[in-house]
Amino acid sequence: MISVKLPLKVTLPLLLVLVAISILIATGFGTANLNATDTIQCLLSECDNKLTQTIIFDIRLPRVLLGFIAGFALASAGALMQNVTRNPLADPYLFGIIAGAGLGATVATMASDYLPAALQSLTLPVFAFIGAMLAIVLVMGVLVNQRWRKVEFLLLAGIAISFLLSAITHLLLYFGDAFAANRIIFWLMGSLARADYQALAWTAPVVLVCCFIALVFSRQLDALLISDESARTLGVNVERLRLIALILSAAMVAVIVSYCGGIAFVGLMIPHIVRPFFGLTTARLLISSGLVGGCFLIWVDVLARSSLEGQEIPLGVITSVMGSLFFLMIMRRAR
Repeated sequence: MISVKLPLKVTLPLLLVLVAISILIATGFGTANLNATDTIQCLLSECDNKLTQTIIFDIRLPRVLLGFIAGFALASAGALMQNVTRNPLADPYLFGIIAGAGLGATVATMASDYLPAALQSLTLPVFAFIGAMLAIVLVMGVLVNQRWRKVEFLLLAGIAISFLLSAITHLLLYFGDAFAANRIIFWLMGSLARADYQALAWTAPVVLVCCFIALVFSRQLDALLISDESARTLGVNVERLRLIALILSAAMVAVIVSYCGGIAFVGLMIPHIVRPFFGLTTARLLISSGLVGGCFLIWVDVLARSSLEGQEIPLGVITSVMGSLFFLMIMRRAR
């Protein structure tokens, strides 16, 4: 792979401009026919009429912003996980997070009829988040019991926990209502249809705080890139640092899954694409992967809602197709 490491002072402004342009243009896409001039005028100054204002600020802009935050979180979590495990194939979803979130969503859907109406709107994301964190705790428990002797066990533990939680989910769906089962299956495919300002208020702070903590530990995380032994000689508590990094990655992915469902392979693809241009160091890779990942998911969502007239393709379907081909390409190159 060609490596062209570019100065951060050059690339960071370019990435920020790319983000701004992506948000402006993507907000103009949708079933309602709004031209680029109307969209830009509405975003930067004032809207011509109430309908345009409602479409842009209540429907499209929250969706585009949630897409950016979701892509930022998934790509940053993937970059952090690949660095901390020194495994280029590490992906946040190998924690079994989708399976855990699916179990939480299933329980939430079945319990929603017994909860007050005021709480029903928060039931699915909260339960999905709890289920995702349950998967994380189970995987971490396996690794801690192994005393981190082999970080490669992360992949195997995640797959095993994923199958276990998926089996429980399928059992509950089998005994549950057919309408609820269809709703959960569609949700697990991944979508930004639930986007609103409440979703932004829940997801953005978690992602920002987790990324900030990761950047605080960036120099110590860079020491892990060489080897555990080298990091220990520099005074790094390897086990504690790795546990913190994995929890941060998992928390970011869990809060995104709780609102957006399963959007796979973003955390695998984007760090691989970005790394040759920005290098391996944690701070550079984390920020660049996040910005590129955010732009990537914005445009995947545009593709999802504009490819078929009157229908929306689930995001997880598109990213899974792209990610599978990307994964095979990596395997072929590694031969």
